[in-house]
Amino acid sequence: MRKSKPKKRIILPDPRFNDVMVTKFVNNLMLQGKKNSAFQIFYEAIDIVSERTKEDGLEVWKKGLANVTPNVEVRSRRIGGATFQIPSEIRPSRKLSIGMKNMISFARKRHEKTMGEKLAGEIVAAYKEEGSSYKKKEDTHRMADANKAFSHFRF
Repeated sequence: MRKSKPKKRIILPDPRFNDVMVTKFVNNLMLQGKKNSAFQIFYEAIDIVSERTKEDGLEVWKKGLANVTPNVEVRSRRIGGATFQIPSEIRPSRKLSIGMKNMISFARKRHEKTMGEKLAGEIVAAYKEEGSSYKKKEDTHRMADANKAFSHFRF
């Protein structure tokens, strides 16, 4: 590589829970630079989750995020004119990022009234190991398992 790797930016912890992972999630949730709105949506969702489950909302969110985080993924690779789906491990930062993005995108597709309610619904569903984002993780794992025969092509 000609260029040096870019420096990792330092992410500051959020004001309410003092947690860096919350800030990363809010950064993924944010649209058009509106970070305050994203924080309000996230905190509203956590409040709704703790009200519904009668547990600590942040812990439910962390457990739900862990439930929707994939461990393996398939990557396409052309070998001799044929394209193979090759299963490969995911590095930890990418795992987390994929889990967060899946949870947020499927929360946006839900049919509740506000985004806070949508996100809360998706968090509770992920915590109970159901819902669209959990299904996406299961599908990813299933696809990797089905293509295990091509794992010797790993790069």
